[in-house]
Amino acid sequence: MAAPLLHQKPTKSLSSLHEGISMLFSRWTALQMAVQNEWGGHDSFKKSQLLISEIDSWFSQPKASLHLEDLENLLHERLLLSFNTEIEDGSIEEVAEQLMTMHEESLHGNLFSMESNQHVFESPQDTSSKRRGVYSFIA
Repeated sequence: MAAPLLHQKPTKSLSSLHEGISMLFSRWTALQMAVQNEWGGHDSFKKSQLLISEIDSWFSQPKASLHLEDLENLLHERLLLSFNTEIEDGSIEEVAEQLMTMHEESLHGNLFSMESNQHVFESPQDTSSKRRGVYSFIA
């Protein structure tokens, strides 16, 4: 018996979502600072790639509904545990919102491209009123 259509996603949409997550994370200032400064240790880049895969998997799970707050909590927890980083600039919430939008678009078969979705790929801090970031590295 075939799986319900509700949980099936086109492979092209899945790879597009993964690409979108990667692009968004590559432009997320707080995450990139943690990676470049190796706040998660010498394997910080690898941890950032694992985070991308984990978020991709989170969206792929057959759930009744995905909640923004759960995604925000997941991002917060992973940044704290993997990079010893507490982010208090509001970018976690912005990134989570952008991820949920990208996921919703992919469910409707809308594929991502840099040109047509540039607003989604703006640095999360650039989409707000250029507020100062507060990042705490926890030793």
